[in-house]
Amino acid sequence: MTVPTRPVRRADRERRFNLRATALFFVLLAIILCVLAFVVRTAADIVKSRPLWAGSIVVVAVAAAHLCRSRWRRFSAARYARRAAEALEEAAERASESLDARATYDGAQPEPIPAGPPERELLLDVPQPAPAAEVLDGEEATVVLDAPDDFTQLDPDGFEEAIAELCARDDCREVEVVGGACDLGADVLAVTPDGLRVVIQCKRYGDDNKVGSQDLQRFGGTCFTVHEADIAALVTTSDFTAPALEYAQQCGIVCVNGDDLRAWLDGTGPTPWEAAGVEV
Repeated sequence: MTVPTRPVRRADRERRFNLRATALFFVLLAIILCVLAFVVRTAADIVKSRPLWAGSIVVVAVAAAHLCRSRWRRFSAARYARRAAEALEEAAERASESLDARATYDGAQPEPIPAGPPERELLLDVPQPAPAAEVLDGEEATVVLDAPDDFTQLDPDGFEEAIAELCARDDCREVEVVGGACDLGADVLAVTPDGLRVVIQCKRYGDDNKVGSQDLQRFGGTCFTVHEADIAALVTTSDFTAPALEYAQQCGIVCVNGDDLRAWLDGTGPTPWEAAGVEV
């Protein structure tokens, strides 16, 4: 992987002293000062001799300055709007070019694999998605992933769907995935066989990223009051920090870490609603 580097600016060269330019600068400065002094003196004479004219000139100058300022603001706003429109148009063109290039790449046909004997067929090393469900003896049985390692390879939406499938496998009713931008902490809703409302939040984290107390506090503020949960559980593929476990114990939230998720998946451990009566 290449790392882009910022271009290094060259050191400014030392400016040489120019006598001619310096002399011209001071001459212009003297002229400007003389003109300003003449203008100030003339204005003072006008104010003394004809104050009415001076007041009229001041009013006209203020009005002209205000008008010029308003026009300058409009000009500046129009200029900024034009620049923003040009930037948006350029970004749209870049996005269109990127999409066209991606479509061209996706549309390229792969090279065919030469056929061989059945016992020596080549197998592509591409993971295939697990089927969502299969029919056994006329009844639909939910099929879930074989190991928690597969959960870490899913995106957050896929992880929520997998947890919902686990709930449906264990005879929960009204299983629903509600995770999103405005879910208020709830990712999966379900009703246990005993009629208890379960609210589950899913955190697909890596092994080195533990669920902290802030995550538990945000979930604890809505799971019971907003979602009216009888059982609230937070399921993660990693683990919890000690403050998070302490807060969960105080609020009655079931914490399911990666090992607990493996046991739930294999059927060797309790479900979150079965573990609700067990101390976290």
